Amino acid sequence: MRNTVLSYLFLPLFTGLSFSLSAAPASNVPLAEPPALVSQAQTSSTRVNLNQADAPTLQRELNGIGKAKAEAIVAYREANGPFASVDEMLEIKGIGNALLERNRDKLMVE
Repeated sequence: MRNTVLSYLFLPLFTGLSFSLSAAPASNVPLAEPPALVSQAQTSSTRVNLNQADAPTLQRELNGIGKAKAEAIVAYREANGPFASVDEMLEIKGIGNALLERNRDKLMVE
């Protein structure tokens, strides 16, 4: 009886240990940084100039800005002249405080 109880206790323990050892990565293989993290780091340092960027650039670089809002930004700039500050984007229909704050660190005005 004692042998049966011990075998029921130790068998799952040793089986689990063997599976975890076989699934562990080799320690001598260097791990590379995933490409997605590299591209995020490169794009986060890019700032968009509101007075020079075209609609596709605004759409690609800014979060929450689709084709219609990007075209509205360009149309506002063409109708009213260059942006004096980033906060002037609040005058554009469809762009509120939340959207502006989400993209503030990516925007600049020259």
